[in-house]
Amino acid sequence: MATNRNPDISKRTDSSDDHSDGSTKGTASHLEQTNEKKGIYDIEGAGRGNLNAIFENPLAGISREQLMQDVESFCRKFNLMEHIEDFKKGALASQNPGQVQGMPELTAADKETLLREKTHKWSQPWQLYWMVAMCSLAAAVQGMDETANNGAVAIYSRYLNITSKEDGGRFSTQMADNIQGLVVGAPYLACALLGCWLTQPLNYYFARRGTIFISCLIAAVASIWEGVANSWVNLFLARFVLGLGIGAKSSTVPVYSAECAPAPIRGALVMQWQMWTAFGIMLGNIMGVAFGGLGDDLSWRLMLGSTVVLPLIVCAQVYFCPESPRWLIEHGQIEKAFRSFRILRPTDLQAARDLYYAYVGVQLEAKINHGKNFFTMFLELFTVPRNRRAALASWIVMFMQQFCGVNVIAYYSTNIFLDSGFSQSSALLVSMGTGILNFVFALPAFFTIDTWGRRNLLLFTFPFLAICLFWTGFSFYIDPPPEGQTISTSKARLGMITTGMYLFEVFYSPGEGPVPFTYSAEAFPLHVREVGMSFATATTWCFNFILSFTWPSLVTAFTSQGAFGWYAAWCIVGWFLVLLFLPETKELTLEELDQVFSVPTWKHASYQIKSAIWHFKRYALFQKNLPELPPFYIGAEKLSES
Repeated sequence: MATNRNPDISKRTDSSDDHSDGSTKGTASHLEQTNEKKGIYDIEGAGRGNLNAIFENPLAGISREQLMQDVESFCRKFNLMEHIEDFKKGALASQNPGQVQGMPELTAADKETLLREKTHKWSQPWQLYWMVAMCSLAAAVQGMDETANNGAVAIYSRYLNITSKEDGGRFSTQMADNIQGLVVGAPYLACALLGCWLTQPLNYYFARRGTIFISCLIAAVASIWEGVANSWVNLFLARFVLGLGIGAKSSTVPVYSAECAPAPIRGALVMQWQMWTAFGIMLGNIMGVAFGGLGDDLSWRLMLGSTVVLPLIVCAQVYFCPESPRWLIEHGQIEKAFRSFRILRPTDLQAARDLYYAYVGVQLEAKINHGKNFFTMFLELFTVPRNRRAALASWIVMFMQQFCGVNVIAYYSTNIFLDSGFSQSSALLVSMGTGILNFVFALPAFFTIDTWGRRNLLLFTFPFLAICLFWTGFSFYIDPPPEGQTISTSKARLGMITTGMYLFEVFYSPGEGPVPFTYSAEAFPLHVREVGMSFATATTWCFNFILSFTWPSLVTAFTSQGAFGWYAAWCIVGWFLVLLFLPETKELTLEELDQVFSVPTWKHASYQIKSAIWHFKRYALFQKNLPELPPFYIGAEKLSES
């Protein structure tokens, strides 16, 4: 990154965000002294009238001689002297990444290697893709767990007698709706209350791979339990236990991917979580069709029990992947971290560079984390301005992932299609279509999330999500069923409802589908990353439960038109939240993101309002002669949001 200085940046005065008290040895000590002057962790001292944010390389303030001494001390301390030349060259490359092609210390082969990172960014070791494949299967486990219940709920509600007295059951309409919502939402209730908050202790004691293994094992056991449940209470308990596995896994896998992936393709690799969650959603819908023709007592059991296969495959695969190098650094296992980086990077030079850069950040953050526990770190999510901004941004994307209404379709599309006039077999088949579209249209995000960016994907897709939900809801006005009947046979009604829901999946999959978990996994600094990811995933699972629990009652109270309109309105709200409070994070290392979230919220929101007005005048009012807006981030052209 650029090393230019901004005179408006001064020593910070916010004691709650002071990351430079005390001292450490070696590089961390010199960084601490330099960064205290630059205020790298919280740019609160910036001039209040300047809407630009300086973005600097934290290694820039160290002299070449001192940096080489620190690298030598580092290599000697951790028995890495045989690789000292790679570490010295890697440290220089980290210090001045924009000038590597002119460094005399680097050979022609070294320069070609570093240039190739940009020109051939997908040329990576196969072990990196093996890790991505394992994480993708772990995501598919979750997706299948979510939608295997979609087809099953319409069947087990009758078999387990979760029906109202009007339909021949034993409960009032309100009680039947509540029980059905509780059973459907049980995993997400468990995620929000317990599963996500187990992430930090599980990661601390069992590391990333161990947490993934344990969570998938729990998911496998719960899947078998679901398949043999003999009452709605038993099924509720099985699904609640399932949520314990989903919560820890959903918090850990994206973080694990983010910590292992190179910065230029990190977004694309981390978003595999959502893309393969979409694949699992499709697979769960396919299981609904595959087993839908069997006897009622057998079909729903096989739908739910079929989810046992994928978690067992992940359990068998996970320990063939390298452990997260950043987790190993945090726990003092530097040699193992270097071995992991050597597996995950094409050359030793890149492995040494990334290890040293990550080590420096961990050393600084270790001081902050000294003597703290889970609860104090949780408080720091909201008391430290840099963390608070990351928590707010992650909360927005996770909240809107649910309140855009997607899981109404994921969990209840079969019931929605039944209500709109489809037969049970047709409803299962059409529901499978939503799962297929969810997966297929996640592919465009794979190619755009690291180029077009996270913000732009959300800002582009939210308006279309609102339109599609209004479309679907208002389609229920078409040819309503005759008086005394509940089902319409109108083909126009069926076609419009189906089209609205299908188009919703088309626009959801490249936007609110992959962005939230990718964004949250990279937003938090290492010392609160597990706690921050727990908070983010607890948010999405909490509102997931609220959505799944309240949908039957919402439809009863507001009709389908009002229920879909409610979530369409939230999509409009979500667009404004993203515009004002969501910084871009594409193509930066996890350590460099400290700078992004050090920009005061008022400054970011002010710039985005000016930018929105500028774009409206330029493209809606056709005022082509407007002066160009200055870039928001000075010295970081790849982050320019203008």
